[in-house]
Amino acid sequence: MAHDITPTGTPGEFINLLHWPADGLIPVIAQAHGTNEILMFAYATREALTQTLSTGIATYFSRSRGSIWVKGETSGYKQRIITVRTDCDGDCVLYEVDAPGPACHQLRRSCFSNRIDADGSVHCDKPIIG
Repeated sequence: MAHDITPTGTPGEFINLLHWPADGLIPVIAQAHGTNEILMFAYATREALTQTLSTGIATYFSRSRGSIWVKGETSGYKQRIITVRTDCDGDCVLYEVDAPGPACHQLRRSCFSNRIDADGSVHCDKPIIG
């Protein structure tokens, strides 16, 4: 397909290989290493992704703060990068992480703690981690 990426294995190629939207924010999914649980969804800029790759710590862009955000910098629950991947057309990134604590600001393991049932009702089914 015309929109698929074609990696060459060249150092630093991700900057030009990924399809960055006009606002410069690429979607990022954080997934727990070992369990494959989806922990959170956020965005990254080129700078945040570069910092993630160089430090091995998940780094994002906070739209509410308008700045780079190292996950766990305040709480101490930093997400250590195991692998960074992109999808086939280069418009989304996956951080596979070792996450020692809650990923959610509500102190839940995953930000995806609210289940929507077939009848449309919503139920929180993930406990708070202490």
